Amino acid sequence: MLDLLFVYGTLMRGYDHPMSRLLSANAAFEGEVSCRGRLHLIRHYPGLVLSDAAGDVVHGELYRLREPDALLREFDMYEACGEGFAEPTEYVRRVLPVTRTGGDAVEAWTYVYNWPVSHLPRIESGRFQKA
Repeated sequence: MLDLLFVYGTLMRGYDHPMSRLLSANAAFEGEVSCRGRLHLIRHYPGLVLSDAAGDVVHGELYRLREPDALLREFDMYEACGEGFAEPTEYVRRVLPVTRTGGDAVEAWTYVYNWPVSHLPRIESGRFQKA
């Protein structure tokens, strides 16, 4: 199973949140990465929407999960997209190409926002911490 996870919001380092602490305690930080997409402010958290436009970039962090199956189940529950949640869920977990700072591309799991965003403000910088 793929053991890399790309995070771009409240799961990143520096957030005092139980799920952020769970990630940092059970995964190795691999560095900063980016992917194609647009970032929108949902409430106090962001949502990534996929985009093919070259100028649409979302920045975040890459982690190597020590126990991917168990951790991804926990994060699916946190993102309300695991078993038992009514469709369409707010987020869906997808494998996306992400680019490391040095330019290397790898595939990683991430959570993509799955509801309409036309009424939501866009985070133009692509960085949630700068929102």
